Amino acid sequence: MPGPKIAIVCEFLTTMGGAENVVLELHKMFPAAPIYTALYNADKVPAFNGADIRTTYLQKLPRFLRRTHRLFPTLGVNAFKKLDLSAFDIIITSAYLNANQVQKSRPNQKIISYCHTPARYYWSHYDLYRKEPGFGALNPIIKLIFPILVKKQRKLDYTAAQNVDVFIANSTETQKRIRKYYNKPSTVIYPPVAVERFEPARTRADYYVTLGRQLPNKRFDLAVAACKQLDIPLKVFGNGPMHSELTRLAAGSNKIEFYTDRFGDANDAAVEDALNHAKGFIFPSDEDFGIVTVEALAAGAPVIGWDNAGTKDIVQNGESGVLFARQTVADVVQAIKQAEQTTFMPATLRRKAKRFDTSLFVTKIRKIVNDQLV
Repeated sequence: MPGPKIAIVCEFLTTMGGAENVVLELHKMFPAAPIYTALYNADKVPAFNGADIRTTYLQKLPRFLRRTHRLFPTLGVNAFKKLDLSAFDIIITSAYLNANQVQKSRPNQKIISYCHTPARYYWSHYDLYRKEPGFGALNPIIKLIFPILVKKQRKLDYTAAQNVDVFIANSTETQKRIRKYYNKPSTVIYPPVAVERFEPARTRADYYVTLGRQLPNKRFDLAVAACKQLDIPLKVFGNGPMHSELTRLAAGSNKIEFYTDRFGDANDAAVEDALNHAKGFIFPSDEDFGIVTVEALAAGAPVIGWDNAGTKDIVQNGESGVLFARQTVADVVQAIKQAEQTTFMPATLRRKAKRFDTSLFVTKIRKIVNDQLV
């Protein structure tokens, strides 16, 4: 008897990140399942070469419009609503914006949503994005229309969430948001982390690492400022709109180094080597989960992180790192000093990372899919 026909749906495949890694693992689990996405850039996500990628009508827009799709959020909603998924029994979405807008064509279809977070723009981080929308010169205009746009998008997002049969949250923080904003229960399944990629060095170097997309809300400025104040080495991996500001902030220090590759992001091999030898990993960000913090532990680097959101699921204060209470330079400085006085065993940190290993993600996802077939 043939198995169920499965489709995978995700927002975008235009750069590799945590959400895209989840989609990649789903693809490995269900290789016959086509992947539907709003936009696809094969050059930026070579891991998906050979996959059956099917795009929405947004892919046909002129390139300059594709780059500014956030200015027209209803276009994204409609793009997913227009997808014909009638041939599939189970639809698995990897969602943080519009993927849950997909429509059922019959009552016995099931939608399983792996939720990275209810859309931050509309819900949990509305005030932050209203203050700093991230549109550069267009910010003054966007700030004026932002409340009007969000009011409509919230209604569309909430309605779409009610059609989801099973919500999976990527962290306990996301689970709380799903309950608060969608009034729906969920099961926590942590994202897959390739723990085996890392080989912790027993003897650690004297530098710290910070890593991620350099956006205002990531607060990498705190890591740079704290290490500059303490006059200690820091390797900064990544790129983004805040890159120039971070390099200016580091000016005057010969111990803070920045690394990007030709695509503008951190080079995987360089990151792995840096984390495998790092004295510690500084993560001042507010993340829904934060895969990179697990990777740091897998590499034997204790995490110095903000005691908030997904980091609380990953780091135990004093055991696998040091957590600080406020996003201030002073708090980060104090946390680094505390870490300097604490002994962390790389092998122990790696063992703690294994509870997020890919194999656990696969086992738990398969069970949920199988349960929907009963």
